[in-house]
Amino acid sequence: MRPIHSKITEIIEESPNVRTFFFDTHFETAIPGQFVMVWVHGTDEVPMTLSGKNSITVQKVGDATSRMFELGIGDHMGLRGPFGRGFTPPEKDEKVLFIAGGVGAAPIAPLADIIKARGIEGHTILGSRCCDEILFRERFACGRVDITTDDGSEGRSGFVTDQLAETDTSDYDRIYVCGPEIMMYKVFEILKTRDVHVKTEFSLHRYFKCGIGVCGACSMDPEGLRVCRDGPVFNGSELEGSEFGHYERDSSGCKCHF
Repeated sequence: MRPIHSKITEIIEESPNVRTFFFDTHFETAIPGQFVMVWVHGTDEVPMTLSGKNSITVQKVGDATSRMFELGIGDHMGLRGPFGRGFTPPEKDEKVLFIAGGVGAAPIAPLADIIKARGIEGHTILGSRCCDEILFRERFACGRVDITTDDGSEGRSGFVTDQLAETDTSDYDRIYVCGPEIMMYKVFEILKTRDVHVKTEFSLHRYFKCGIGVCGACSMDPEGLRVCRDGPVFNGSELEGSEFGHYERDSSGCKCHF
């Protein structure tokens, strides 16, 4: 699939280091949790999960994302996709819990839009480092929202796991999780002790090269699950006994432990 030459139509500064880019290209058939490969001209091609049908939400962390932050309305990027396995949307009568940390709120926010449109009430645990970095609180306003901040500047002082420890998860039909992997693994451990990890879906990040499951750069030990093709969304049962929460691999294939 060749990249679609896509024009930036709007940029929203969500926080000092996070921006949402809107394009004139719409991915109407995209499922929440799927991603696109973003070609930043002259720099790199990187995977970005869609935060809307025509938007990506970007944290400034490396060369490609730094170059994105230099672009303005009217500039272009190349987009190809959507790729991968997304989240399983809830049914109308199901109870939903969202657990998001930092920019991990971006892949889950389209699910919140869906349940709001379907009249489903959702409960969200939304974490960030400080109050200035809380993302998409208005999109998660589809029910109760518990906010946690590392520095205590808003909501509960601490982590999403602190709030989760006091949350009864037995009544929820579906749980969706995205955030830093070490956070997700702590969430996974809590949910596994309660035997509810099997009704939980996690959105993972790995180093991608091709984005279509051919090169194997994002394969996970020990089963060889390809995050770009078999994921990036996985059921908790698929992650048991895997490298999840322990290490990932860099561009050369070397293990990088968390």
